[in-house]
Amino acid sequence: MPAWLAALLTRRMLICIFTGFSSGLPLYLLLNLLPAWLRSEGVDLKTIGFFALIQFPYTWKFLWSPLLDRFAIPGFGRRRGWMLVTQVGLLLVIGAMGGLSPKDNIWPILWLATLLSFLSATQDIAVDAFRREILRDEELGLGNAVHVNAYRIAGLIPGSLSLILADRLPWDQVFWITGCFMIPGMVMAWLVSEPAIKGAPKTLRQAVTEPFHEFTGRQGWQGALTVLGFIFLYKLGDSLCTALATPFYLDMGFTKTDIGLIAKHAGLWPAVIGALLGGLWMLKLGINRALWLFGVVQAVAIVGFAWLAAQGHFNEIGSYERLALATVIGIEALGVGLGTAAFVAFIARSTHPAYTATQMALFTSLAAVPRTFINASAGWLVEQLGWLNFYWLCLALALPGMLLLLRVAPWQVRAETSATV
Repeated sequence: MPAWLAALLTRRMLICIFTGFSSGLPLYLLLNLLPAWLRSEGVDLKTIGFFALIQFPYTWKFLWSPLLDRFAIPGFGRRRGWMLVTQVGLLLVIGAMGGLSPKDNIWPILWLATLLSFLSATQDIAVDAFRREILRDEELGLGNAVHVNAYRIAGLIPGSLSLILADRLPWDQVFWITGCFMIPGMVMAWLVSEPAIKGAPKTLRQAVTEPFHEFTGRQGWQGALTVLGFIFLYKLGDSLCTALATPFYLDMGFTKTDIGLIAKHAGLWPAVIGALLGGLWMLKLGINRALWLFGVVQAVAIVGFAWLAAQGHFNEIGSYERLALATVIGIEALGVGLGTAAFVAFIARSTHPAYTATQMALFTSLAAVPRTFINASAGWLVEQLGWLNFYWLCLALALPGMLLLLRVAPWQVRAETSATV
């Protein structure tokens, strides 16, 4: 058996599949199913765009991440307990949301979606820490690649299956069926063992302060701010580009079934392949050069959306239109898969093993800022600029993060250990 296959077929990699799937499902519900539901029920684009603000817990989760490091759920431990509690909550909230009417209950939907976002972000804190603690150092790259791919595959449920079901079933049934896909993660959290950790914080103060002191001490204040700026900017253009993807496809004339069968699959598998290829190529390229090359692909792929928008609304949808949609999304997703593989590796490299949970929460929270706050303006930007100019703006916003690579990941430096800027 090849060494790479033997490394992949382990219990720890199987656990990474479950953690990735459970972590990705609620986010893709917010990104894909919720906008499609609101749009199909007559909610305007501006309101749908502002719904991106409900994702603020992903941005601020580092504020309560020390609580998950310090306190445990009785009988289950720190990681298993918090995973199980949040997953049960997510199932119930997802099911309850579908019983409301967007026309009559937009505010209750907003609050439930915010609670869903909070539970999902809290689950991510526990999942990221759990994954880091069960994987050996040499398994981190492969384990994170498996997790990211399972994360993306989870998008098939709210982004494909649920949309197809929505053409055939009432929305309340669709949401309960979607929520039940949290059950595999709940079973995993119940069956796995709590990782044994040395040096866990003994006080809340220690859990809060030490991760920040270590990071600024290692990088220096200027270097730390540069790294944080890069994490904020690297995915900004692509994140805004896909903020209103589902409403864009609907406005172009595609049906929900078209989106479910074509767009979501064309976007998933190239991203999965891209992440796997990215992980393999990084063995030869190194993280720094991968960030450069994959970032260029990621930025250029946005042009495909601009081209599709330039075609205007399709009065009839035939094989050419479906092929064009699949091609554009596939190329963009390949760039995202490549870029995400390098980006996640960079974030992991930037953490200290003793404080991974809180530092990972800080870095991933910052990476979620564009998706939360900048993307909230997407609907307003589209109404002001139109779809075509909106995508050209997304391309321009992809460039500043690339420029910061000169400082945080110089092309000629191949060291894969944590380095100061």
